[in-house]
Amino acid sequence: MMPRLTYTLTGALADNCLFYGDNLDVLRRHVKNETVNLVYLDPPFNSNQDYNVLFHEKEGGAAAAQIQAFEDTWHWDEMAAAVYHDVVEQGGQASEMLQAFRLFLGTNDMLAYLTMMTPRLVELHRVLHRNGSLYLHCDPTASHYLKLLLDAVFGAPQFRSEIVWKRSSAHSDTKQGGKVHGHIHDVILFYTKSDAWTWNPVYTPYDETYVDESYRHVDPGTGRRYRLGDLTGPGGAKKGNPQYEVMGVTRYWRYSRERMQQLIDEGRVVQSRPGAVPAYKRYLDEMPGIPLQDVWTDIPPIGAQAAERLGYPTQKPEALLERIIASSSNPGDVVLDPFCGCGTTIAAAEKSGRKWIGIDVTHLAIGLIRTRLRDAYGSALEYTVIGEPVTLDDATRLAAEDKFQFQAWALGLVGARPAQIKKGADTGVDGRLFFHAGTSAAKTSQIVISVKGGHLKADDVRALDGVRNREKAEIGVLISFEEPTKKMRADAAALGLYTTPWGAYPRSQLLTVADLLEGKAIQYPHITGGNKTYKASPKAQVKESFQLSLNP
Repeated sequence: MMPRLTYTLTGALADNCLFYGDNLDVLRRHVKNETVNLVYLDPPFNSNQDYNVLFHEKEGGAAAAQIQAFEDTWHWDEMAAAVYHDVVEQGGQASEMLQAFRLFLGTNDMLAYLTMMTPRLVELHRVLHRNGSLYLHCDPTASHYLKLLLDAVFGAPQFRSEIVWKRSSAHSDTKQGGKVHGHIHDVILFYTKSDAWTWNPVYTPYDETYVDESYRHVDPGTGRRYRLGDLTGPGGAKKGNPQYEVMGVTRYWRYSRERMQQLIDEGRVVQSRPGAVPAYKRYLDEMPGIPLQDVWTDIPPIGAQAAERLGYPTQKPEALLERIIASSSNPGDVVLDPFCGCGTTIAAAEKSGRKWIGIDVTHLAIGLIRTRLRDAYGSALEYTVIGEPVTLDDATRLAAEDKFQFQAWALGLVGARPAQIKKGADTGVDGRLFFHAGTSAAKTSQIVISVKGGHLKADDVRALDGVRNREKAEIGVLISFEEPTKKMRADAAALGLYTTPWGAYPRSQLLTVADLLEGKAIQYPHITGGNKTYKASPKAQVKESFQLSLNP
């Protein structure tokens, strides 16, 4: 068995930091007590499985459980059992809750999921500041178990809300023979570290029906809509409200005589008819809206044509994270996402003026985040990446441990996406990069990429061009450890150029890992507003660390 790659970080943790690695290890090694103001997590869970499969007891051992992007299933096996015993032996409410889960659930995938989540939630509670909050985004299949687990870790009184987010429109399950109500929502569990948490009220706009019914008056001078509000003092004399006459009507009023006269002078007090009780003008444009409730139907999921869509299946809309960040943190606070995926939390935190820490266990995710940040901020943003290769030796060791993670890392350096997520037959295409060689309305063009972690063969250039032709791609790129031979470079040059109004680009391009580490990139048309890929930023803006030690 190959040794597992780990890493260590020296010095203080940077304000903005992106970690590749297991979040439990990162949290324990690198995040200090009470240094995070807000945690959002969307832990991987295969909600598309049949519910009963998750509760099927496993017989015998299985391969070590892994979390892979797009294969987000947890399994009960020797690793899960070891974590279970470790958590239980530490005692406390989390230990007692996990034991109760085992008694009720048995040893199945659901118990494995809860077992793996327990130490992570314990660590998140540790790093959370006293004024901090945690939002756990989950599927209704597991939300009730996770709520009990959070009660055990945070304390039941620290539960604040169970938010229901409508994540999709109506399903046609009934037409397909389904005998359940359509599943169209996610659950977000909101907990706080203490009773003194950061809270900024968020308001949503009034709906049109409410406005038409409640703000039916229009000020003829300004066209401003308003409604009439009560000016009388609730509780009368018993509550100390003053009594005096206003516009021929004597009542106990909520304002002093002086304040009432000021409102009259400002035109804010009206009398609909002689003898009627005067009322207060409440203008629509002065009202903040409806205080945010715990059912969110106004943030749609990311559509197929959405500008922020990255093709990551569990991607959440930035508006969802912006709302959470706005309500439970302040500018300059630290936001942490331990399962950061394609980086929506990071993007929303950066846009909102917060510091951030992101952790993910796949180089695919780290690559997506890096290119997402480059696209949005170019060279203006500085952050630290920890756990990714920064030297040839680092890259060699990553390739030896996991060639698929190595491919994802190499593709991320050029802003490309893996062509296939699941391990399978080799089609000659490891990654793709899409662009527009023209206006934004022009057809989408593509670059196919082959990543070679081993030895190069004499016919690799010719094979790559065959794949390029088969895929109808404009450019083919070979990324390798080894330096291509002179003949290979000559073969690539002989394949000619891809010509556009903006320049000519080699049809076949050969890049080494050393080239990528030096900041070299694929040559292709970069047209502002037209490309589906990302703008490059100077490498110096990203501080990187891959200080590895080998553990058996």
